Amino acid sequence: MTSDIDIDSKPRADHISDDGPPSLVSPGHGAAISKLEVPPLVAAMTPEARISAENSLRRKIDTRLLPMIILMYIMNYLDRNNIAAVRLAGLQDELDLSSTQYQTVISILFVGYIIMQIPSNLLLNKTGRPAIYLPACMIIWGIISGATGACHNFSGLVACRFFLGFIEAAYFPGCLFYLSSWYTRKELGFRTAVLYSGSLVSGAFGGLVTAGITSNMDGTRGLRAWRWVFILEGIITVAIAVGAFFVLPNFPRTTTWLTEEERQLAVYRLLEDVGEDDWTSSESQSFFHGLKLALLDVKTWILTVLLLAIVSSASVTNFFPTVVKTLGYGNVETLLLTAPPYVLAVITTYINAWHADRTGERFYHIVLPLCVGVFAFILAAATHSVAPRYVAMMLMVPGVYTGYVVALVWISNSLPRPAAKRAAALAFINAISNTSSIYASYMYPQPKGKAQPNLTLPLSVDCATAALAIIMAAIMRIILSRLNKKLDRGEHVEGAINAVPGVAQEHGFRFLV
Repeated sequence: MTSDIDIDSKPRADHISDDGPPSLVSPGHGAAISKLEVPPLVAAMTPEARISAENSLRRKIDTRLLPMIILMYIMNYLDRNNIAAVRLAGLQDELDLSSTQYQTVISILFVGYIIMQIPSNLLLNKTGRPAIYLPACMIIWGIISGATGACHNFSGLVACRFFLGFIEAAYFPGCLFYLSSWYTRKELGFRTAVLYSGSLVSGAFGGLVTAGITSNMDGTRGLRAWRWVFILEGIITVAIAVGAFFVLPNFPRTTTWLTEEERQLAVYRLLEDVGEDDWTSSESQSFFHGLKLALLDVKTWILTVLLLAIVSSASVTNFFPTVVKTLGYGNVETLLLTAPPYVLAVITTYINAWHADRTGERFYHIVLPLCVGVFAFILAAATHSVAPRYVAMMLMVPGVYTGYVVALVWISNSLPRPAAKRAAALAFINAISNTSSIYASYMYPQPKGKAQPNLTLPLSVDCATAALAIIMAAIMRIILSRLNKKLDRGEHVEGAINAVPGVAQEHGFRFLV
């Protein structure tokens, strides 16, 4: 045998169904595969026709999926993080919030956000209808976001922020799983970067939007500017969600506007990528079996600490307007100065993710940006001069986010199948990583008036967690390299579905390192 996958180009008739794609021979998780049965319409393609059909399918899905999920994520991130910008628009003063109360308002969102992520992702996987599930959640969080503008005290603000996080939890881990259900491992990095650019774009232009509302709408109809920020952004969120119902695809097997040939190709190319079928039906998805598989895999825990450390170091962005305010400029100028670091982060994230996909390399594409982040935190903590401090701010946002996107992709690359395991792992890791935002909220002091906070301690902690992320990435690299060597020797490795035990292989599934 020269390869660990024997593709039979003559599918058996008893595997063909009249109402959907043919079943694909696929044993249980961790079993060796000796045969992948090619669906009849895919088997009938010439190599040239297969390449052309796959390119056409990718363009079709890219066009329908990517622009809409970016737009949705822009609003997801904007509705979540506008609390930092509206502090400068009068929220803290009008509601008479103490520094501790304001920090509690920031952190309480992540309590709801963490609680709901795993149940939401498992429910999304169970239903198989992300084109309905995700926009429905978006409508709810848009209403909650708009209602935040009606808050008149601390308790009302806390309640709105908790339930906002609870509902928004569905979106980001759900989208990570959503993308991994359409794209192969080497296509996933750039698409994840495209998704995550939504948060970076919202970080870049959220301050500009708030600055515009602050300058032009403060006092309109008797309302302070910060209330208008929540109301207008909530309305926009609901409008976008309604449009998403008509644009987004579901999973490859449940998207009705694909042709039969496109459905078969979409399913098969993912099976071919890792050697096991992905989402087949709602009945085949187990809520708790996938979570159990994820928690028993040591790679899940290594990746959890890695992502926790990166998100903790990125907590500076939750308070970025406050950080930039230490330069000594006015509120509007401060909000405008928050945009350039995010614009740079969008550019570096795209380039880094594109190159990571092109080379299939993960470790250096995570670690090198983090090294830049470590340098930026040290520089920001060590100087109070305006020019070098703003240079540090320009570098710290790209430093933490550029490698973060590739680290997210590393989850799906390292825990690819079954689908329930991948969904649970993505939600679990993302949930645990966001626990850092709870305690990080109390590291950044929010003094009233014109007093400038001392950021030496939080910047030092962010620097240390970025260094921890580098260490965990190195450990993950060692683990995956050893697993790949076992595959080279033909030894059984859990998760390497298409390896044939006892037979050394030159080709087939390998973990991306």
